[in-house]
Amino acid sequence: MQQIILIFIGGGIGSLCRYSLARWITNHASGFPLATFVANVLSCLILGIILALSLKNSVSDTTRLMMITGFCGGFSTFSTFSNETLQLLQSGAYSTAFANVFISLLVCIASIYLGMKLVG
Repeated sequence: MQQIILIFIGGGIGSLCRYSLARWITNHASGFPLATFVANVLSCLILGIILALSLKNSVSDTTRLMMITGFCGGFSTFSTFSNETLQLLQSGAYSTAFANVFISLLVCIASIYLGMKLVG
């Protein structure tokens, strides 16, 4: 139960941070989807820092769970996608990594299109 609460808290904070960032950037920029780009970059940076600290045993499992699964999950799902792709590349699974990138983009874009068509 403690793990669920930690994920809930981290995810809520991540979601609020993303919302705040999007409101701030939307008021200061136009055109390019800068808010999403910045949120994804920051989330990946945070995930990388927590993973690196975790490998050095400098972060507890509960902190890692709250920050990676909770906060980064709430702030951006792109961080998880990027981390998994990097792990595939580092393990030498190049074709799987590139297939992951291509298929993810293709299916997500197609899903958005399909959802729009189903609604109207």
